[in-house]
Amino acid sequence: MRRSNQRRDAVFACYQQEVTDRPLSVLLADAKPFTIELAEGVEANREELDEVIAEYARGWELNRIAPLEKNIMRVALYEMNFREDVPAEVAIDEAVETAKKFCGAEAPGFVNGILGSAARAMGVDPGERDTEVDDEGVPVTDIDGQIDPVPNGDAR
Repeated sequence: MRRSNQRRDAVFACYQQEVTDRPLSVLLADAKPFTIELAEGVEANREELDEVIAEYARGWELNRIAPLEKNIMRVALYEMNFREDVPAEVAIDEAVETAKKFCGAEAPGFVNGILGSAARAMGVDPGERDTEVDDEGVPVTDIDGQIDPVPNGDAR
């Protein structure tokens, strides 16, 4: 299963947990390890992630943001802050794509704006990729297992 699908599954598990109060362990019973890690990481760091969303959602109270949009941003922010193997721009792109598919017309821009602001505050330019990633958002590594900023040393 692609990481994109596992991210989406983590978003929906967190969303369902928030709106139905069903235990995350039940919602993740058949989930892949990456999905479980993301969802449990969001749950463990929810307060901190929500503080970041609230800080950059100018003019919006956190409780007025749609639960699905909040959980899309929570998963992306979790990856940006706690997963060194996922570049911020990949987390943002995945979040925006999920918002495009499952939320209203305004949601992708809203999600992108908040996550982009958070990335810039972290010292990351969300529009500039500092490592090459494959189509699943995994950094490309060289033969020694080191992250290769430019695959095979080719100039771009």
